[in-house]
Amino acid sequence: LTALPPSQSCAADTAYDADGLRQFLLARGTVPVIPNNPTRRRIHPFDRSVYKRRNLVERMFCRLKDWRRIATRYDKLARNFMAAVELAATIIWWV
Repeated sequence: LTALPPSQSCAADTAYDADGLRQFLLARGTVPVIPNNPTRRRIHPFDRSVYKRRNLVERMFCRLKDWRRIATRYDKLARNFMAAVELAATIIWWV
């Protein structure tokens, strides 16, 4: 994450609920939107509405992976792979 520019928020799954990651994100000025692990003793607040929007992105990737060519990374060249992703995304949006 250090190579990426800081963002406003970072939505992650419960598996990324670590104090080190939370401190790193807060030091960059990024608000962590990570639900608490059930075994956590110190509960951290998070915005549930922002976390629910993360599901939209996950569903989009799931729909793209329904296309075997994209899921298996069939194309060797990056431009051909990107063209296949764009074509699949267009068809998914259209249907």
